[in-house]
Amino acid sequence: MNTQIITTPSGERMVILPEGEFQSLIESVENARDTSVVKAFEERLAAGDEELLPAEFVHAILSGANPIRAWREHRGLTIKSLAQSAGIASAYLSQLETGQRGGTIETMKSLASVLKVTIDDLV
Repeated sequence: MNTQIITTPSGERMVILPEGEFQSLIESVENARDTSVVKAFEERLAAGDEELLPAEFVHAILSGANPIRAWREHRGLTIKSLAQSAGIASAYLSQLETGQRGGTIETMKSLASVLKVTIDDLV
């Protein structure tokens, strides 16, 4: 590394290095940070705190599909089974999925719990 150290009039030491070497240092720091983020995600994934989602699920959500329905289908549940597990009527769940009705906080908490997602994932 081709560096030069200078001391300012106030006594602060500064390092001067070629721009290419500076860019290499920045890339090394960014790579280390990226590696750390990936490792943390992999640990959360292995612990069951994260999950990978199929592209068709992501595309459905991004295209405006109802999140409750998308998560229900992703989890392989029928309207009847999700409604029963969440303690609500199948007709009410169907209305939530079609946007005919809005869900109460308690209903959304119950659905989120059964679907193993956060309420934010459903609204």
